[in-house]
Amino acid sequence: MQLDSSIRLFGRAKSLLCGGVCSPVRAISPHPFYTARAEGPYLWDSDGNRYTDYCLAYGPMILGHRHPAVMQAAIDQMSRGWLFGTPSELEVSAAERISRLYPSMEMLRFVSSGSEATMAAIRVARGATGRDMIIKIEGGFHGAHDSVLVKAGSGATTLGIPDSKGVPADTAKNTLQVPYNDLPALERVLESFPDKIACMIMEPVLGNVGPVLPEEGYLQKVRRLTEEHGVLLIFDEVITGFRLALGGAQELFGIKPDLTTLGKIIGGGFPVGIFGGRRDLMEQVAPGGAIYQAGTFNGSPVPLACGMATLDVMEREHVLEGLARSGERMRRGLMDIVQDRGLSYSVVGIASMFKLFFGSEPHDYEQALKCDKAGYFALFRHMLEKGVFLTPSQYETDFISAAHSPETIDATLEAFSSCLKD
Repeated sequence: MQLDSSIRLFGRAKSLLCGGVCSPVRAISPHPFYTARAEGPYLWDSDGNRYTDYCLAYGPMILGHRHPAVMQAAIDQMSRGWLFGTPSELEVSAAERISRLYPSMEMLRFVSSGSEATMAAIRVARGATGRDMIIKIEGGFHGAHDSVLVKAGSGATTLGIPDSKGVPADTAKNTLQVPYNDLPALERVLESFPDKIACMIMEPVLGNVGPVLPEEGYLQKVRRLTEEHGVLLIFDEVITGFRLALGGAQELFGIKPDLTTLGKIIGGGFPVGIFGGRRDLMEQVAPGGAIYQAGTFNGSPVPLACGMATLDVMEREHVLEGLARSGERMRRGLMDIVQDRGLSYSVVGIASMFKLFFGSEPHDYEQALKCDKAGYFALFRHMLEKGVFLTPSQYETDFISAAHSPETIDATLEAFSSCLKD
């Protein structure tokens, strides 16, 4: 596989872009490939190589790349204007539709990214409760803002320490962490800091670790415990929203959080974020209340138009039903390969999410860290040479789009079969 153009581009990028990339996950060793175009389930790099894409921009492209209905929605909206700085009917219609799909979101606000959404939701929780502390799940990713860039402590009740330089220790100390799927740890934290914790923010399915799935009854008990202790529950559904069900993980598992954050899919491939929840909480957001949030690109019309077009297709074509079959086909095929070769690997996933773990199925962050990171990356490189683009890290979820046909998945399984050794 020739990568001369990508190598040259990376050489130019390193002198101007931090690490040669615009996001750390794109810093693929020894160099990334540079995408020139995309269509359906495929990417083409600047050297003309084609890749079957299971990264899908880390989740947003649920219909595949350049879906004609989404493209047309962007064109139609741009013909009318793409940024107004005023309210528009589109944001009202979009809000009505999202609230119907997510009944827990009685009021909401559009922002420009998932990170913005989680930052704002935490601010609402703190402002509404008058408390400063928050709980997050070890290994849960909620964007790149200070409150959530925190390492796991040595114990469930240990105060957090910054996971990045530039994050003040005084900020990190207000972030408590508990392992996923560990209810006793959550109980200890809640009991140790009475009347001090504003909220618990969590991904219902840990997406940035693999995925890691909730054990039976876990989410329901988290809901009960947070309610008992007067702690607001925030579901970060930036990944799971519109993918596990149109109403997200909260629909699938039957949980009603106090606040929800959305992003990725609902922008149709354009930058977007949403935070919302109980009316009594959201009414406290400016201008109605004293919790401030603002943004030049809030409610930007092109992302909303493309998000609504994406939902139209998903509902009309019953996309999630097909994706469930595709996900099962991929996971079953991978498991067959693993078992046939007697490998001590595990295949994990839900709906259209999947991951091959180089180790036992993890149930929390610490267990995920025990998987063979180097072994997985070697597989990633081999698959890339076969024209298959998986997420580069052992600790990131792979996604399937509506554009991945059964034949495409079967070809991918053939690549896995040739790359996985006894």
